[in-house]
Amino acid sequence: GDLRSVLITSVLNLERLELDLFRGRHHWVPATRRLFGGQIVGQALVAAARAVSRDEQVHSLHCYFVRAGDPQLPVLYEVERTCTGKSFSVRSVKAIQHGKPIFICQASFQLSQASPVQHQFTMPAVPPPEELLTQEELIQKFLQNPNLAERYRKHLNKIQAEDVPIDIKPVNPPDIFCSQVQEPKQLFWVRARGYIGETDMKVHCCVAAYISDYAFLGTALLPHRQYRIKFMVSLDHSMWFHAPFRADHWMLYECESPWAGGCRGLVQGRLWRRDGVLAVTCAQEGVIRVEQTPNQSKL
Repeated sequence: GDLRSVLITSVLNLERLELDLFRGRHHWVPATRRLFGGQIVGQALVAAARAVSRDEQVHSLHCYFVRAGDPQLPVLYEVERTCTGKSFSVRSVKAIQHGKPIFICQASFQLSQASPVQHQFTMPAVPPPEELLTQEELIQKFLQNPNLAERYRKHLNKIQAEDVPIDIKPVNPPDIFCSQVQEPKQLFWVRARGYIGETDMKVHCCVAAYISDYAFLGTALLPHRQYRIKFMVSLDHSMWFHAPFRADHWMLYECESPWAGGCRGLVQGRLWRRDGVLAVTCAQEGVIRVEQTPNQSKL
């Protein structure tokens, strides 16, 4: 059988220090050397989920990243039981390092309720994941191009060296790696690496929170690839959970950026199950600072 997902055994495995106080360690640190936002969101949701009953499921969460996280230190998660109602419960989580909050989050949980009022958008028609190359395979292909500019080669090697616990298969990838301007939309199949299995739905939601932040804000940069990024970081992150799903099964991540301006970019995303069910909706705003003069090189 497949190995258990490192996302469950390590990344989202919090140590309980007190009833509503938890400590999280790190697994993957991006090239920026900052803490990965998706990890903090995922761990905060784990902490919040430990403060509700098993029957309550998360339906939304809203977060702000208020300080840069230090990857050298563990993160403390302090949960406040803000409200416990008959149908809905709200939990507030503060992530702390050096005695200061680096992140604040509110998650709302609901007891399952049936309703005749139901609808959803239609999933985009795309090739199935079995017909597509993984991100690693695409990078290998790009690196084989003898005309690839050296700075892109360095960039791709850096991505390749990152041990991300997520499988990614981009839909409609370019034939060669280039900085051509694109529409602010991207589609990729995603899943957690390894096996998670049938378990409490809250576990899959925590993993989806981790996955949802990966490459998300980059969607806002697709029309502006002629600029070199100086600084890019998430400001906030929101998620709404609509239907049960397995985070270790392929899901289509549909991302788009309706707006960018004022050194900020807005991105929206939808995670679709293979059978066309809309499982999760996400939104995020981030700071994007670039060098004012565009790059000349087109390769």
